Amino acid sequence: MEQARQVKISKFLSKHLRHTPERLGLVLAPGGWVAVDELLSACASHQFPISRADLEQVVSNNDKQRFSFDETATKIRANQGHSVEVDLQLQPQLPPPILYHGTGEKSVPAILKSGLLKMSRHHVHLSKDIETARTVGIRHGKPVIFSVDAMVMYQSGFTFYCSDNGVYLVDHVPPEYLHMMN
Repeated sequence: MEQARQVKISKFLSKHLRHTPERLGLVLAPGGWVAVDELLSACASHQFPISRADLEQVVSNNDKQRFSFDETATKIRANQGHSVEVDLQLQPQLPPPILYHGTGEKSVPAILKSGLLKMSRHHVHLSKDIETARTVGIRHGKPVIFSVDAMVMYQSGFTFYCSDNGVYLVDHVPPEYLHMMN
């Protein structure tokens, strides 16, 4: 499958598995899961046919590992980033000492004042490495990277989760745990 087609499918799946499942007539089960056959049928009935092989390729090749299959490969979900109400059934995790968050330069004053807020999502997204944070930041303009004292936050009672694709999630990062790196 061509790269352009993979990107198009990934964006379509992101939209409908993270934000508007109802537009395809889908209902996310606990954990954010939807039956693969139901998804493929819904896509086809909305003039966006996806083959099982193409779906498998998008799930395995997506650079951000946005999607995952369950252990039987009969269900699929978006790993995080939902704006619709969904319980991803993630278990609390011990974070590494430092995590990172990338953003655009225009967001820095608000972040320094209020910290990192989840905004329309369920959690603040944090990366294990600077390069991933930089990639995220570039999407928002000139990138600015913050390091996050994750272990200190954890020891202060904050709960962290880790999605299937390695993104750490937390409800809020107060400014005292943030350090601007650039």
